[in-house]
Amino acid sequence: MRLRISHKTTYRYTPPAARVIQVLRLTPRNHDGQYVAGWRIDVSADCRLDQHEDAFGNITHAFAADGPLGELSLLVEGEIETRDAQGIVRDAVERFPPSLYLRETALTACDAEIAAFAAAARQAVGDDALKVLHRLLDRLHDEMPCDPDPTYVARTSAEAFARKHGICQDFAHVFITAARSLGIPARYVGGYFCGDDGTSAQRAGHAWAEAFVPDLGWVAFDPANGMCATDAHARVAVGLDHLGAAPVRGMRHGGGTETLAVDIHIDQASRQTQS
Repeated sequence: MRLRISHKTTYRYTPPAARVIQVLRLTPRNHDGQYVAGWRIDVSADCRLDQHEDAFGNITHAFAADGPLGELSLLVEGEIETRDAQGIVRDAVERFPPSLYLRETALTACDAEIAAFAAAARQAVGDDALKVLHRLLDRLHDEMPCDPDPTYVARTSAEAFARKHGICQDFAHVFITAARSLGIPARYVGGYFCGDDGTSAQRAGHAWAEAFVPDLGWVAFDPANGMCATDAHARVAVGLDHLGAAPVRGMRHGGGTETLAVDIHIDQASRQTQS
């Protein structure tokens, strides 16, 4: 599949901000099953984008823009060729051993409810890690409705699981927490998902999880959609949780109120060419 992606983020500051500093994790990398055919980042302000790699191997771009800035827009767009690898992630940049991804964070702290949920999955299918992960995937998707509003900030895994609903980031956090509680390394993935419902416009990117399975390696699970990742998923950044893979993080000096608008369009490139 060839995915065409356009992702625009617009910030408005009232009164104008004096200076804005941001770090972007918005650039995908090549790996088996994913090839970046073309990609660009455009910032509305006059600034320089400095490219680096973070500790997890994600491509980052940092910039500082001087104001006064009443509005700041970021546009990333390009095309990615994907192939369905049955969820298995190969030839991705790996900076750490899988055991690092057993580390708990504030967003993925385990509580008694999630631990019991994970233990029940193992009890139902036995000790085979892949079967346990599929059981977690199915049960989480069945028991937690996905919120239609993707604009609020992700909660901790314990908060989301207690509410029994959430956005895709919440699903990823709960899945990661449950897997780690069973001694299975798991990590957060941020990227894009092209749904098969014919709707290309979205108000947020997508999130899922990867878990390490002996003899297979990293396998991608999308609990919000109840499936392993397919060629409809475009992988951009990984981390221990949402904060480690957030598409945009930064700070501003001055400016009282900040409002945010996100406009994402994802579609198959061939479909757009024919329309």
